[in-house]
Amino acid sequence: MDFWLWRLFFVAFAEILLLHGFCSSEPAPNYSFLHQATSAPPLSFYDYIIIGGGTAGCPLAATLSHNSTVLLLERGGSPYGNPNITNLSSFGSALSDLSPSSPSQRFVSEDGVINARARVLGGGSCINAGFYTRASAKYVAAVGWDSRLVNESYEWAEKVVAFEPPMKQWQTAVRDGLLQTGVSPYNGFTYDHLIGTKIGGTIFDDEGRRHTAADLLEYANPKGLTVMLHASVHKILFRTKGRNRPLAHGVIFRDAYGKKHIAYLNDGEKNEVILSAGSLGSPQLLMLSGVGPLDHLKAHNVTVVLDQPLVGQGMADNPMNAIYIPSPAPVEVSLIQVVGITPYGSYIEAASGENFAGGSTQRDFGIFSPKIGQLSTVPPKQRTPEALAKAISAMEALNPIVFNGGFILEKVRGPLSQGHLHLVNTNPNDNPSVTFNYFQHPQDLQRCVEGLRVIERVIQSRPMAPFRYDYLSLPVLLNMTASAPINLLPHHANVSTSLEQFCKDTVMTIWHYHGGCQMGRVVDFDYRVIGIDALRVIDGSTFHDSPGTNPQATVMMLGRYMGVKILTERLGN
Repeated sequence: MDFWLWRLFFVAFAEILLLHGFCSSEPAPNYSFLHQATSAPPLSFYDYIIIGGGTAGCPLAATLSHNSTVLLLERGGSPYGNPNITNLSSFGSALSDLSPSSPSQRFVSEDGVINARARVLGGGSCINAGFYTRASAKYVAAVGWDSRLVNESYEWAEKVVAFEPPMKQWQTAVRDGLLQTGVSPYNGFTYDHLIGTKIGGTIFDDEGRRHTAADLLEYANPKGLTVMLHASVHKILFRTKGRNRPLAHGVIFRDAYGKKHIAYLNDGEKNEVILSAGSLGSPQLLMLSGVGPLDHLKAHNVTVVLDQPLVGQGMADNPMNAIYIPSPAPVEVSLIQVVGITPYGSYIEAASGENFAGGSTQRDFGIFSPKIGQLSTVPPKQRTPEALAKAISAMEALNPIVFNGGFILEKVRGPLSQGHLHLVNTNPNDNPSVTFNYFQHPQDLQRCVEGLRVIERVIQSRPMAPFRYDYLSLPVLLNMTASAPINLLPHHANVSTSLEQFCKDTVMTIWHYHGGCQMGRVVDFDYRVIGIDALRVIDGSTFHDSPGTNPQATVMMLGRYMGVKILTERLGN
């Protein structure tokens, strides 16, 4: 009886600590636990080693630090002090920065769609469009999460990073257009995922400053956490001798100078290595560590620890298609604020502004940037430094009115189409090969078409009248958008006659890709890697579908949620 009383006491005590945090926490960006990996000792020991300081890794590390020693390894640098990350007006600059020190690392899928992965503390929350919205109650139930802890974990993140956006002329017109076209009811401002039209949250505050997952480290116990920046993990270490199952017990990482460091887990059955490296990084690192399809690993001379053919499978990216609408009336610089959630599986969103990168020293023209890939004027294969410089110079000579306008876009729910990820080489800093198979499933294509039909009705609605030129008909707008070399796919003439062809020709990413370490296939329902001890994967690579209209809130929630569950287990047993 005494044992159970003490156990209940520890569990209750853990929840109090986890929900309210410690008064010793430090405000961002003045973290005493933030270090360059070059300062790391050759050998170190921790209770938890988390690989990836991204949207899931930061809240996970902050939570676990309250009764454990935690090492958080991030391959990129700090987001603080970088205006291309912080300022809403500079959106696009980070994505178009192709330098080795960029917070964004470009990759091109085998489908021919240009994409990006984060390389910075805070992960994708540092380079995305900032929309904050929760998963639906149906999604939470399907995954099997505890709804009470889910809500508490969302609220924990929202106190630091979520805000109500200011509604100005373009976003208001799109909202009213959605309602007039029947995307109802109107749900007002809410983080909840509800059929109809709503104003969602944003991680930009009212001064246009971005708040990222790195800010959630404010919740950390500084004495329990060590964060190493520019720490590239090359391999997870396993013990196999005399064991029925491999046991993760450490990692090898290299600093910015290429120097090797090893971190081991302290002795203790509760201590773990946790992968939170994202939907490309987590399956890639599992494979590089010997966990993956046997023949594929052997082909790259990787020593096989566990033949797991499902690592790298189930890769999916929600296809996004947009229509650009030049506007005779001024529009604000805005990212995603309003969303129309349709019952048939298409989400309608909007963005606007003369120049998303207007705050930078060099005009990059945001989503029109010759560097970024979205609605660019220079085909991807022709993007030499000389060609980019020439294109930017030509764009700077244009009348700014050309860039005054906005996008209305649709994103396909799910999606049902899936692909795979493979190693290209054994360098963890290089991108793996990934195929998403956009629109392979006919229902994804149908959802795109339905979404475009809604967009067409919104464009023609009365609230949008001040923001469109009468002489630019819908076919002209479709063909104008389709003429931009936005991907490496072949384009067809006059796609306005077939919305199906428009979907295929103009498919882009909205950076919501997921899969590769899916729950029930690679990890169990506690996110433990199946067949391996002391190793979990906690990030979007475990998802079968993208949650809500934007996954970042749910990825933050997941980091916190699993941190609470793991730490409660630790304190209660």
